[in-house]
Amino acid sequence: MNITIVAVGKIKEKYLRDAIEDYSKKLSKHVRLQLIEVSDEKTPDNASEKEEFQIKAKEGEAILKHIKDTAYVYALAIEGKIATTEELKKSIRSLDHGEGKEVVFIIGGSLGLSKEVLSRANYKLSFSRMTFPHQLMRVILLEQLNKIINN
Repeated sequence: MNITIVAVGKIKEKYLRDAIEDYSKKLSKHVRLQLIEVSDEKTPDNASEKEEFQIKAKEGEAILKHIKDTAYVYALAIEGKIATTEELKKSIRSLDHGEGKEVVFIIGGSLGLSKEVLSRANYKLSFSRMTFPHQLMRVILLEQLNKIINN
């Protein structure tokens, strides 16, 4: 199985990079894993709705460049479906993982995902109705994928 995680922004905190590296190493024993970071756009203080829309659109364009037409896409979005680990496991395992088939998880920036990215998603997934830092979501996602793939 090929799993790609496309995420907005770089991880600056060493403890998060270490956790990502550890979970990625464990997961890579069972799947072909690719982590792609796209640049996050600076959001001015007191940004207008229009500015936020433009920022999400620009980040969205960068994300979509990394998604093949044949990929099955999970977009992490607060308004998505809250699934248990077992439900996500069933969803992933139900996909046809033929040669070259790719599963992509998308983690947006601090403003969330553009409507174009959300439209491209096959499944909108929420880990909680609470808001988590997008950098931390990489660790949480990789931990859950390890539970799903390694069990």
